[in-house]
Amino acid sequence: MVESAATATRPQALDAAAGRAGRYRWVIVGLLFAATAINYIDRQMIGVLKPTLVAEFGWTETDFAAIVFWFQVAYAIGYIGFGRIVDVIGARLGYAVAIVIWTAGHMAHGLATGVTSFAAARFGLGIGESGNFPAGIKAVTDWFPQRERAFAIGLFNAGANVGAIITPLLVPALVLWFGWREAFYITGIFGLVWLAAWWAIYRHPTEHKSVSAGELAWIQQDPADPVEKIGWAKLLTVRETWAYALGKFLIDPIWWFFLFWLPGYLFERYDMDLKTFGLPLAAIYLISDGGSIFGGWMSSRLIKAGKTPNFARKATMLVCALAVTPIWFAQGIDSVWGAVLIIGLATAAHQAFSANLYTLPSDVFPRGAVGSVVGIGG
Repeated sequence: MVESAATATRPQALDAAAGRAGRYRWVIVGLLFAATAINYIDRQMIGVLKPTLVAEFGWTETDFAAIVFWFQVAYAIGYIGFGRIVDVIGARLGYAVAIVIWTAGHMAHGLATGVTSFAAARFGLGIGESGNFPAGIKAVTDWFPQRERAFAIGLFNAGANVGAIITPLLVPALVLWFGWREAFYITGIFGLVWLAAWWAIYRHPTEHKSVSAGELAWIQQDPADPVEKIGWAKLLTVRETWAYALGKFLIDPIWWFFLFWLPGYLFERYDMDLKTFGLPLAAIYLISDGGSIFGGWMSSRLIKAGKTPNFARKATMLVCALAVTPIWFAQGIDSVWGAVLIIGLATAAHQAFSANLYTLPSDVFPRGAVGSVVGIGG
């Protein structure tokens, strides 16, 4: 379970093999990227539609917070469950189950009539969406060697920001053309289309006809995992589990805060409306996208330069943590685009930090325990 110092150096033959290996594994990252973008479109719509829903239903901030709260409760419960599920049944079926549940919960928003029914729909959405990252990280662990995992996770994690960019640009148009209820139904179709593509394309690399012998050798370059199965009871006694969980505990609430309250903040602080706040919000998440990819690239680059994965992840995360600190000054900036730059830097640093944190379980745990550790952290 402990990282080997042997990973600090790699034979030159492996670097040469990288050029000969196929690239089908990046198709899998593309699927994960698309799923994560859809995940965040479905998740963020409640924030984008907050002013519309508040005006129609007369909600207070407390009402809105209660709806968000039930999503987070479901997400926490589901994360633990899906983490174990994907370890048992695999990423292919686990991801499919997750997206069916979250798409049903998402489309149920179109039938909601008040705080209680919205909270119920959010609860269903949270249960399903909680499977996205455990299944995605499990898939990356199966399809990528250790040296590429942070970059692969950074790429598919960037789908979160693409989804967050698309939402404020697409949803207001759907609302103006069709109505807010129809917007939930239309965007729900994205999940169904992705499910069909996932089921047709995804297989474990050892079972996939499109994976060449060279690419399979590249994927399997790391030492074999222990055969021993690791249950939750044992995982909870390992300090690395708690180190990962503590990181998630500290950073995830901040991301939720940005995700659910940032649209409302732009509305109120800068006197914007449904037609004008989309570009600033999209810009913030576009900057975040760059952070996610850069964070994965930076630690992978350090490993390629001969640093241990342990050093590479932690050094990158330290840089990201320091980059968040200017967010303190955002509240005093009167220019919306000045605020966008400061908030965007913080969200980019968060995403870069998160890409590396998500990679840690695959660095120190066998493949059969990765989903469970990710679930415990969630």
